[in-house]
Amino acid sequence: VQHAQFTMSRKVVRTSKFRHVFGQAVKADQCYDDIRISQMTWDSNFCTVNPKFVAMIVEASGGGAFIVLPLNKTGRIDMSYPNVCGHTGPVLDIEFCPHNDNIIASGSEDCSVMIWEIPDGGLITPLTDPVVKLEGHSKRVGILSWHPTAHNVLMSAGCDNVVILWNVARGEAVVRIDSVHTDLIYSACWNRDGSKILTSCKDKTLRILDPRKGTVLVEKEKPHEGSRPVRAVFMSDGKILSTGFSRMSERQVALWDPNNFGEPLTLQELDTGSGVLLPFYDPDTGVVYLCGKGDSSIRYFEVTDEAPYVHFLSMYSSKESQKGMGYMPKRGLEVNKCEIARFYKLHERKCEPIVMTVPRKSDLFQEDLYPNTIGPEPSVEADEWFEGKNGQPILISLKDGFVATTKAKEFKVHKSLLKTTTASDVQSLKKEVQDLKAEIEALTKRVKELESKH
Repeated sequence: VQHAQFTMSRKVVRTSKFRHVFGQAVKADQCYDDIRISQMTWDSNFCTVNPKFVAMIVEASGGGAFIVLPLNKTGRIDMSYPNVCGHTGPVLDIEFCPHNDNIIASGSEDCSVMIWEIPDGGLITPLTDPVVKLEGHSKRVGILSWHPTAHNVLMSAGCDNVVILWNVARGEAVVRIDSVHTDLIYSACWNRDGSKILTSCKDKTLRILDPRKGTVLVEKEKPHEGSRPVRAVFMSDGKILSTGFSRMSERQVALWDPNNFGEPLTLQELDTGSGVLLPFYDPDTGVVYLCGKGDSSIRYFEVTDEAPYVHFLSMYSSKESQKGMGYMPKRGLEVNKCEIARFYKLHERKCEPIVMTVPRKSDLFQEDLYPNTIGPEPSVEADEWFEGKNGQPILISLKDGFVATTKAKEFKVHKSLLKTTTASDVQSLKKEVQDLKAEIEALTKRVKELESKH
């Protein structure tokens, strides 16, 4: 009998290396303070980050603006710090390009999408002229998503219920999906190699689309019974995780197999919160983080192949509610600290980084926490992709603390269809450093000469 009890109790606790992941806000001096975060009621992240910059949508008197800060520019941000302010209506969504850390896209109530180039070190004067302005929506543009593997392909979704796929380098709307969604689009995202699109819509339907043809491959009606917004993201194996509401307005999370869309693999009630749950999924660890807009907590789960598939891990709780949330790409994390995620939580007047850590005693590189991850290299150019060529993600190792940032190559429209970062850039960087050293030596010499004269 004792033995039976023992095996039962062993089975109760699922073994997982992520069971003890804990979240911690950074110290006060590591926050970005005195930033007036936008008060717009819109369910996007309001924040986007990469290894160089953090960007946040801010309040703007007339027009719309966002601020882009070098990651290390923590502390109080002066009121006079220059913004990106070329939109004539409020900005609703911003997203950094995954293949060039200096490029950011913004969508606005003015119906346009704009592409901006941020110089290394950040702005010195306000930026009003985008590199490219993409016009094609007839109502406000609230959702943006860069293609994960194709260079210069951007998806936008507007309140005109239209999804547009842009070739950014040419400034062209190549695919226009305008007869599929019968109501407001709540979310739109790519799968891992960008060969499929997943949308959720106010018409209570989840759809998987062929992005080039704009056709529906498979759809699911009423993934959640309630009428409040649904969010959905692809898992790396093609399954779908959705968040939504029950008929009784309880918040839910569900996992679906699109090959068998009838019943969810799991559907769990979480609480009676009213904010939309924004899912952030890490394909490397299988951990999904749910951040409710207006909540003061982040819940996280591990998604596995064994029932009940979505396993609650823990919850990071704080006193203040989040107005938005940025999520750092894996290559921007501190691997020597066993950091597996970093969020940038927006308050009304500040941005506070929150670090998710797996407690480990060793300070060696933890192979099992950091499998090779998506790097900044695209695997296919926009033209090829639109012609039908898919590109798999190009993975990088984080073992030697991957040199995290992409080198800013000039973002030339038309001419060299927007270049990206490669290892070959290292040589040119070294040469740049040598040139600068020589320049400094020459200037130092000149100063000494002048000093000796006076």
